[in-house]
Amino acid sequence: MKKVRVLIAKPGLDGHDRGAKVVARALRDRGFEVIYTGLHQTPEQIATSAVQEGVDAVGLSILSGSHGTLVPRVIEQLRALGAGDIPVFVGGIIPADDIPQLREAGVLEVFTPGTPTSQIADTILEAVGGK
Repeated sequence: MKKVRVLIAKPGLDGHDRGAKVVARALRDRGFEVIYTGLHQTPEQIATSAVQEGVDAVGLSILSGSHGTLVPRVIEQLRALGAGDIPVFVGGIIPADDIPQLREAGVLEVFTPGTPTSQIADTILEAVGGK
């Protein structure tokens, strides 16, 4: 079976990356190849990295409250680069009322605090046909 490649990114000015690192490590331990872009990435940088790295999925970690702006922008940039078929997942502090807006923008799944990392891995595998 092909190793699933996932890009984990922290868009915007959010400087808290513990959750992103926990998810990245859990995915790595499950056999995923994980590319972590680090803090303070622009939507353009994230989309470009996803295309250059040839990833199967993109995970965005946002705790700053800017998910309503940054997430749709990442998806727009992926589409502009011809990579609109890459599933995008979001994790972090996302109010339940905002989740439908993110799904409408193209997000496949939103993971809030307390979601088991096994559920995140299983969801990604299902989305990319890695099971």
